[in-house]
Amino acid sequence: MRKFAATIVLLGLAFTAFSQVVSLNANEIKNLKKQIKNNPETGKLYADFAKNASNCLAEQPNPVDTIRTEGLLKGNPKKERTRQALADMNKMFALALQYRLSGDQKYLHKCVEFLEAWAKINRPNGDPIDDTNLDKAVEAYDLIKADIEPAAKSTIEKWLSETAWTEINSKRMKAGRGTAINNWNAHRLKVVGEIGYVLNNADFITWTIENLKSHININLYPDGTSLDFKERDAMHYHIYDLEPMLKLAIIIDRAKGTNFYTYESPKGSSIRKSVNWLMPYVKGEQQHEEYVHTKVKFDRDRAKNNEAGFAPGTMFKPDLALPVLRLAVYFDQSLLSVLQSVNGKEQSWQGVLDQLQRSSTKIQNK
Repeated sequence: MRKFAATIVLLGLAFTAFSQVVSLNANEIKNLKKQIKNNPETGKLYADFAKNASNCLAEQPNPVDTIRTEGLLKGNPKKERTRQALADMNKMFALALQYRLSGDQKYLHKCVEFLEAWAKINRPNGDPIDDTNLDKAVEAYDLIKADIEPAAKSTIEKWLSETAWTEINSKRMKAGRGTAINNWNAHRLKVVGEIGYVLNNADFITWTIENLKSHININLYPDGTSLDFKERDAMHYHIYDLEPMLKLAIIIDRAKGTNFYTYESPKGSSIRKSVNWLMPYVKGEQQHEEYVHTKVKFDRDRAKNNEAGFAPGTMFKPDLALPVLRLAVYFDQSLLSVLQSVNGKEQSWQGVLDQLQRSSTKIQNK
C-alpha cells in the first residue's frame, strides 16, 4: 500500500482526540434517554426501534468481499447481492445504539460480530460510490469503540483504515479524471473524513479538510449550481453531490473545526449557496425536467432499463431533496419549515437523533 505523506495543518489549534463526533456523544445519549422517558412520542418511536434492534440479535452477518453498486444497472446480480448485504449496515447501527441506550452487553457483542465479519471479508476497492454505503458501520463503531476488546478493535480499525487509504490512493483520484472532481470526490472526502474522526487519525483528517476546500472551489459555482448539475442536467446529482459534503461539514463542525457550510472558496462558491440555489425547486417555485441534456451515458442506460426517475424529462420532485434538507437544517434552522413542508411535521426516529445533534451543538456554541 502506498504511503500517504500528509502535512499536518494545525488550523489554529493543536490536534486533539475526538470522542464521538460522527455518532451521538455521551451527553446526547444521556439526553436521548431522558427524552424517551419523558416524551410519549419519542417513547413510542423508541419502542419500534428497540423491537427492531432486538430482532437483529437473531440475524447473522451477510458481508460481501467487494461492494458493487457503482455503474451497475438495476437487476444486475452483483448489485442485488450487494443490496442484500448492505442491510447489515442499519443492523449494526441499531445494535450499537441500543447497547448505548440499554447497557445490555448482548447488543454490544452482536454488533461486534457484524463489524468483525465485514472487517475480515470485505476488501475496499477505492470506489467512493461503493464505499459511501459504509456510513452506518462507521457510526456504529464510533458508538461502541470504547467498549470493544483489543483484538476485535484492531481488526475493525485495520479494515476502516484500509478503506480510507484505498480511497486516498485510488486511481479514480488522479488529476485529470472526472471522478477526482465530481460527486465521486464528495463521497470520497466524506468516507475518509468520517473514518479519520472515528479513528482519531490526523493524516486522514488533514487530507480531508484540505481537499474539501479544493472540492468546494472546483465542484461548486458562485451562482449555487454545481459541476454535477451541469454534467447531468439533474437536481438528483446536485443533491447527491451536496449530501456527503453536508454530512462531512457537520462532523467537522462537531469537532469544533471550520464551518464549511458558510466557508467560501477563492472563487466565491460555498455549500450554503448551493443549498439555497436548490430551494426554489424544492418549494415548487421553479420546475426542472431531469436528464434532458445529460452528458453521461449511464443516465441514458438507466432510462433504457426503465429505472424510475431517470427518463429524460422526468419532473424533479421536492422529496428527492430530503437528504440535503435533513442535513442542512443543522446549520440553518430557517430550513426547518421547508423540511417539514416536504416531509411532514410528524416526527421520525431519525428526526429525533438529528434534533439531538443540532441542539447539542447550539448549546456548545453559546
